[in-house]
Amino acid sequence: MARFKVVVTDYAFPNIELEKKILHDIADLIDCKDVSDEALKTELVDADGVLNGYRKFPRAFIEVAHKCRGIVRYGIGVDTIDIPAATERKIVVCNVPDYCIDEVSDQVMAMILACTRKLILSDYLVKSGTWSLLPLKPMYRLRGRTLGLFGFGKIARMVAEKARPFGFKLITCDPYITDEFAEKYGVTRVDFDRLLRESDIISVHAPLVEETRGIFNGVAFAKMKQGAILVNTARGLLVNEADLAQALAEGKLGAACLDVLGTEPPVPDNPILKAPNVTLAPHAAWYTEEALVDLQMKAAEEMRRILLGEKPNSQVNKF
Repeated sequence: MARFKVVVTDYAFPNIELEKKILHDIADLIDCKDVSDEALKTELVDADGVLNGYRKFPRAFIEVAHKCRGIVRYGIGVDTIDIPAATERKIVVCNVPDYCIDEVSDQVMAMILACTRKLILSDYLVKSGTWSLLPLKPMYRLRGRTLGLFGFGKIARMVAEKARPFGFKLITCDPYITDEFAEKYGVTRVDFDRLLRESDIISVHAPLVEETRGIFNGVAFAKMKQGAILVNTARGLLVNEADLAQALAEGKLGAACLDVLGTEPPVPDNPILKAPNVTLAPHAAWYTEEALVDLQMKAAEEMRRILLGEKPNSQVNKF
């Protein structure tokens, strides 16, 4: 049997030895992490499969990949890939929807606790020589507060499970689930306006699509509770960062914790970098050593199924 060719566009791992081990008997992997777009196009011409990380994979790449059977994204979101273009060419697009569930939900809870207990500010004050409770006021207990989940996929459901023992009232906005499904997890389904009005804390868990792009903007922030907290571990472009910075500067929102930004890394003049009460992380919520292994292994196993003509576990496009 002729061997397949799999192009790896980019990755955030030390190496791709695990993928090579999983695919060694059927495919050769071509590491294109550091090549130019033109060089990548040349490699794609006779590629049977593609493993894709953060590198944009637009129509121009898809149109030259004449033999390609499938594209597997290293991650949950697939906004790096031109899905319509791939679907037109009957190229299967898959993701890895069941990794880093614990990691991201842990990060959400860590961010909620850091914001509500003002740990970053406390650390700064003490190290700066200020030993006083006054700059930390006000603080409020978590029990009885409302945590709103924008999107109710696997990670959001795990957040709900971890938040429940703290005594939160849990609500979610997700048009793709039923009231009964939400209630099974002890969560009340609401519309977007109600989520904004009632939540003391909103944690964002939706994919980046046209309907959600920039949905957390000045209009949304104006509807939120005074002093509310926004946590985003999903996609940066769901939030209008200029509007968020303004809402924080004006005191409308109490704090924000962002693991993701619209442009990564941020440009120096991004207003969110100078906004008050913002805690930032470098798109790291997904990371543990265990999650790295899961991601590489599951992406490679999905590619193996595609190449062998088997049904993939997580196809995101339909044709």
